[in-house]
Amino acid sequence: MSLLSDPAAIAGLVTREVRTAERQGAVTRIAVARRTYATDPDDLWEALTDIARIPRWFLPITGELTVGGRYQLEGNAGGVVEECERPKRFAVTWEMGPMVSWLEIRLEPGTSGTTLELVHEAPVDPDMWKQFGPGAVGVGWDLALMGLGLHLDTGAAVDPAVALEFPATAEGLEFVRTAATGWAEAAIADGDDPAQAHASAAATTGFYTVAPEEEEQS
Repeated sequence: MSLLSDPAAIAGLVTREVRTAERQGAVTRIAVARRTYATDPDDLWEALTDIARIPRWFLPITGELTVGGRYQLEGNAGGVVEECERPKRFAVTWEMGPMVSWLEIRLEPGTSGTTLELVHEAPVDPDMWKQFGPGAVGVGWDLALMGLGLHLDTGAAVDPAVALEFPATAEGLEFVRTAATGWAEAAIADGDDPAQAHASAAATTGFYTVAPEEEEQS
């Protein structure tokens, strides 16, 4: 079953930026993704923050989605809600085991809908960055933003089984390759070596497009 009729075009709805920064004395890299959705800020805000609605396009979530509260995404990250300004922005920590990074979401209304800006800042693991570049985290967010768009367009929930299998389909491969290439170009604009950035994009594409049963067998 195909989720998208034109995967490259859908991946192209996201604009990508990479920045180098510093937090608490450590070098960080920031992945920024922006996409405009044909809905108003209140509807987009609810899709992003309603604990019953988030699983319709992303993952099951538990916890307290209030400032100071902790959340946990099923099989994924958890963290603390640090800031919240409805319906404009929120910021959370993004914790996976001992690794802590920082996520901020900003909403900006416009003439064609509401623009979502996702800003994910993480400490740099030089080996991981060399191997996968920003696409390691960026392509995951691209897939999430795709799911959000499908949900907003129809109001229906995205089938989790179909979403899980999507990257290993022909359409999924095209989507992931387009997104990974976009992140490579963003990294090059931030000063990364072009050849290394494109090699990292190829590695990211390979990582995301392995079928679930192939992962289990490997």
